[in-house]
Amino acid sequence: MRASLIQIGVYDDEGGESIDARRERVAALVREQSGADLVVLPELWTTGAFAYESFGTEAEPLHGPTYEAMAKAASDAGVWLHAGSIPERDPDGLLYNTSLVFSPSGELTASYRKIHRFGFDKGEAVLMSAGAEVVTVRLPSTTLGLATCYDLRFPELFRRLVDAGAETLVIPAGWPERRRSHWTLLAQARAVENQSYVLACGTAGTHAGVPQAGHSIVVDPWGEVLAEAGPDEEVLTVEFDPGKVGVTRDQFPALKDRMLGLEPPGR
Repeated sequence: MRASLIQIGVYDDEGGESIDARRERVAALVREQSGADLVVLPELWTTGAFAYESFGTEAEPLHGPTYEAMAKAASDAGVWLHAGSIPERDPDGLLYNTSLVFSPSGELTASYRKIHRFGFDKGEAVLMSAGAEVVTVRLPSTTLGLATCYDLRFPELFRRLVDAGAETLVIPAGWPERRRSHWTLLAQARAVENQSYVLACGTAGTHAGVPQAGHSIVVDPWGEVLAEAGPDEEVLTVEFDPGKVGVTRDQFPALKDRMLGLEPPGR
């Protein structure tokens, strides 16, 4: 299976790239990955994950302009596309950090509203509502488990994804450079403890004054880093064997020895 992680640069513009122009540029990058099976984009790449003041003004409905552009790009390229996430405004006016996954025909096959919101008492944590559903997507050769950025710090979500059949964990992010060591460490930890592939795609550049980590990464079920990007905008392409998940889980069946988290609390 071939995956391409598009590490988009989101910058503090000085009268530069508009969101519409960025959508067009990203759609063109997706179309260039026509030989891939899966393409992954970062978190909140239209606005920037730290551009809190833009969330409300740039929020769009689920089937808004980013949906339309990415559906067409997926269909044109004939790829499965995890289109990163958008600031979604639902019919009740609530905001969510929502990921979109498209089939090679351009059909929206899944959406995931980020469960763990970053910011503590400011930013996303107060501006966005929390998602509540654990989401997986079945591809022909693997099942994706969806998570977003700050979710990476909460291992219980990934256990639930594995219980739901996930074999490849896909994590778009807008991770800051100052905590890049955590990004790499946690991506490898989630891969090892869940005996799954991890495909973690971040942004490059600096937006809202926050330098981004870049360093998108692909990790195999043993924790080996198969590919890692640098700090700048690039497309990270890697080939991997989805069958290695089952082999790893059979040869080293640690997941079968779980004792906690298998029963509801109090039972």
